[in-house]
Amino acid sequence: MKIPLVDVYAQNSALSNEINIAIGAVIGSSTFIGGDAVEKFEKSFAQRHGGGHVIGVGSGSDALNLALKSLGLKPGDEVITVPNTWISTVFAISHSGATPVFADINPETYQVDMEQLEKRITPSTKAVVAVHMFGHPAPMNEIMALCRPKGIRVIEDVAQAVDAELGRRKVGTFGDIACFSFYPGKNLGCLGDGGAVLTKHRDLADFIRALARYGQPEKFNHKHIGWNSRLDAIQAAVLEVKLPYLKEWTEARRQHAKSYQDLLQGIKLNLPRESSGARHVYHLYVIETAKRDQVLHSLRNRGVMAQVHYPAGVHLQECYRTLGYAKGDFPVAERAANRILSIPMFAELTTEQMEYTAHALKDILGDIL
Repeated sequence: MKIPLVDVYAQNSALSNEINIAIGAVIGSSTFIGGDAVEKFEKSFAQRHGGGHVIGVGSGSDALNLALKSLGLKPGDEVITVPNTWISTVFAISHSGATPVFADINPETYQVDMEQLEKRITPSTKAVVAVHMFGHPAPMNEIMALCRPKGIRVIEDVAQAVDAELGRRKVGTFGDIACFSFYPGKNLGCLGDGGAVLTKHRDLADFIRALARYGQPEKFNHKHIGWNSRLDAIQAAVLEVKLPYLKEWTEARRQHAKSYQDLLQGIKLNLPRESSGARHVYHLYVIETAKRDQVLHSLRNRGVMAQVHYPAGVHLQECYRTLGYAKGDFPVAERAANRILSIPMFAELTTEQMEYTAHALKDILGDIL
């Protein structure tokens, strides 16, 4: 049996009729950039998050770049985030002109450790990028309580956690700006690249929308040096089809996580944990073992397409050597990078696939431990 880490075909094929009709409507309208399809999705996505302003953009990376740029950061300013994120989070800080600063993580949830975050704040700290890793909410109440009195802006990176909640409040609604990715493998994915920015601040929304449209507040008035980053109409139409299914897909992922927890009981693995009041959406189902590389190799030989997210902290990547970080600076994140492993997780995952994966893990660990 071969089991993919994520099966985008299973989801898209089940909705193929609805998707084809939506795409056909866009083709019939001949409005491929902007227009009704984009406006409709932006409105629907905002309503799902209790209101605010949504700007559809070209990718999750673009969303982060635009969000950081909108803060008016300059050289010498510092922005804090975690070292175990996908590198786009940190690139956006660098592209803004600010300096990335890292805070180590909580070993149980892989989210930022609040004690470490507080220690990293200096008079130069202008923003924090709170990353909701793997689908588990970051500790947003604590982050906002720390940052708001100091005038530190908070950006939420929700690329892996759309529909996650903290205290029944959706992530993406705590900070000043939230950034979303609709990459095909995400919990809400389109058929190519796509992203969105969400904010309740009208001034930031207007600025970000202008930046994403060649710096134009209105056509041919280039007030800012901007980008070309737009969610195209076909992707918006596909996302509008999928959005009503998101709740169902989230519940399926959560049920699959419960099944894995039951199937993997008694094995020498660290399994995902959910903090009190948090609603994990399991974009990734991440296990932890000291024998990670052996387990990964053996699983893939058996057809289970496990992966590592991510094998090294951003602070150790070659492009950030100039920041002066070294191995051992963030021991919790570094330990996790050497031990974590993502196993198949998607809404359409079958009982047979989960049982096969669990049995493979039992056999492999039984052989090597």
